Amino acid sequence: MALKSTIFKAELQLADLDRSHFGDYTLTIARHPSETDERMMVRLLAFALNASETLTFGRGLSATEDEADLQELDPTGSVERWIDVGLPDEKAIRRACNRSRHVMVLSYGGRSAEIWWQQTQGKVSGQKNLRVLSLSVEEGKALASLAARGMRLQCTIQDGVIWLGGDQEHVELAPRVLFDSESA
Repeated sequence: MALKSTIFKAELQLADLDRSHFGDYTLTIARHPSETDERMMVRLLAFALNASETLTFGRGLSATEDEADLQELDPTGSVERWIDVGLPDEKAIRRACNRSRHVMVLSYGGRSAEIWWQQTQGKVSGQKNLRVLSLSVEEGKALASLAARGMRLQCTIQDGVIWLGGDQEHVELAPRVLFDSESA
């Protein structure tokens, strides 16, 4: 018998001063049985960094590699924004860049993420619509500590620094920009 996803609910109050985007979002996040709290919360962070009314979560780890962790479609059904978390291979990144106007990868995992980027960087550096961010091991653990089945979170983003938390705990995150084709 296959294990079912665990459903998490999040109420997110967002103040993204970098994008002048403010909003309240009620999110339902399905955590696959093999997904960690850290990965799920990195997906939630990716949502906060790119929040819009049309940004949606993908089916997660059980999906095919042809589906983003989060995506935003334009009114014609074309992919406007493709977001992956973790350490996707360069073929998946190039495929996403060919399908979408904007692609973001939010990596985490410490040394394994550093090795992944060293191996991947040269193979994707020609992409014109790619942004790659990285969280430290400490930031990933701090995010995981916020995970709860019912979350009420406030998030403020300013100058690339993120403050995220609820009533009990807050974390400060500063994802490192590994690659940004728009500022290159």
